Amino acid sequence: MRIIKATLEHLDLLNPLFVRYREFYGQLPYPDSSRSFLEKRLRLKESVIYLALADDDDSKLLGFCQLYPSFSSLSLKRVWILNDIYVAEDARRMLVADHLMREAKKMAKETNAVRMRVSTSDDNEVAKKTYESMGFREDTEFKNYVLPINGD
Repeated sequence: MRIIKATLEHLDLLNPLFVRYREFYGQLPYPDSSRSFLEKRLRLKESVIYLALADDDDSKLLGFCQLYPSFSSLSLKRVWILNDIYVAEDARRMLVADHLMREAKKMAKETNAVRMRVSTSDDNEVAKKTYESMGFREDTEFKNYVLPINGD
């Protein structure tokens, strides 16, 4: 498998898997809005998206991850939020997520980030084991809260 950084030219390849990712988390598909969302993130350079492609077929997307930049005022450094990661059903158990996260970690180091953050549901044992195997540790220093805005 090959890991590449997504560009606007990859939107048609990425969007169907992004829609399945949203559906996995109980969202309605909205393929047009999903494509528009991804296009805006890439065009405005508001996120970094990595794609895992099959070695023998550049049109076969195995998975993706999307990272958003943030910053730490305490450390005065960049932080990357691994917001989305998804592996196609027929590519599971092929270590796709591991390869994507390794590339994300490499990019975080290259941009002098102090850390990467990721969240998952408390009952997602597979994701938790994968994150821990990549070196992520549960945050015991800070409790995270969410303030819904406009019903989200």
